[in-house]
Amino acid sequence: MPEEVVGAHARSRFRVEIDGQTLADFSEVSGLAAEIEVIEYRFGTDPAHVTHKVPGRVKYSNIVLKRSVAKDDSLFKWFSQWMRAEPSAKRVTMRIVLLDNAGQEVRAWKVFNAWPAKYSGPSFDAASHDAAIETLELAHEGIE
Repeated sequence: MPEEVVGAHARSRFRVEIDGQTLADFSEVSGLAAEIEVIEYRFGTDPAHVTHKVPGRVKYSNIVLKRSVAKDDSLFKWFSQWMRAEPSAKRVTMRIVLLDNAGQEVRAWKVFNAWPAKYSGPSFDAASHDAAIETLELAHEGIE
């Protein structure tokens, strides 16, 4: 399902799906990261140099999606719903799918309760031959 892009063609290697439907294909995905907070403590009877470490809260990085600007403006519309606090603005569970050179699924990550926290449109430079890139940053509550 090729997308018509604005500017030079950037090869998409990642697909984002919501409810089994493709939201968009992306050329870059970053922020698929989780971190467990380390809590250090010492019992009152422990020597001063003894520290115990236990796991605390799990924190998730925001996910950043980049793609060539397409005629389809659904990403900006989704962000706009949140910007205007519309009742239709919903958190979604989505899949981020890594594709091989043939466009076949290699691996997928499920992302829970995602919502668009930031949108960046393209930078324009008439002297450049680079693709016009738009960026969507997603806040979420977990990766599987």
